[in-house]
Amino acid sequence: MSFTLPELPYPKEALAPHISEKTLDFHYGKHHNTYLTNLNKLIQDTDLANESLEYIIEKTSGITSKSGIFNNAAQVWNHTFYWNSMKPGGGGKPSGRIAEEIDEHLGGYDQFVEQFKKAGATQFGSGWAWLVLNRGVLEVMKTPNADNPLAHGFTPVLTMDVWEHAYYLDYQNRRPDYIEAFINNLINWDHASSQLEKT
Repeated sequence: MSFTLPELPYPKEALAPHISEKTLDFHYGKHHNTYLTNLNKLIQDTDLANESLEYIIEKTSGITSKSGIFNNAAQVWNHTFYWNSMKPGGGGKPSGRIAEEIDEHLGGYDQFVEQFKKAGATQFGSGWAWLVLNRGVLEVMKTPNADNPLAHGFTPVLTMDVWEHAYYLDYQNRRPDYIEAFINNLINWDHASSQLEKT
């Protein structure tokens, strides 16, 4: 079995002006696709060839000799989750169960925003900001490079890519402006809520 590039859940121009079609051309069409191509080559004719991304991530995390497989598998998974963490006309305050759990576990929406901004802005170099479930409790965390919550036993709920290729064509070095746009205009709370329903 080889992995294929999943369709974006919206047209490439749909997130503009917050994320441009040009950024998605590079980010999805080149970066995401390259991780996918690399992963397929690395697992070909191995005992991981017919396994799921989640299984590959869990079985290769922390194993130095398999770091290439882990990095590419995790980046394929992370990017697919990231595309689904956004939608046109998204952002703002959520409602329903996820809003209630943000209130209960994080001290309310404003506290979530503050923590999520901090996670994204203070991730040195490349990485990700996440909203995760840790033993039933919502938490904000950040991970470097390709690392993701699955490798730590957490359930991802929402992610924001803070690698430079996610925002540099649109925001140059202004990562905080990209983070602000993501939170206010792009978060797909419906997808985040659906992750809670799986638990």
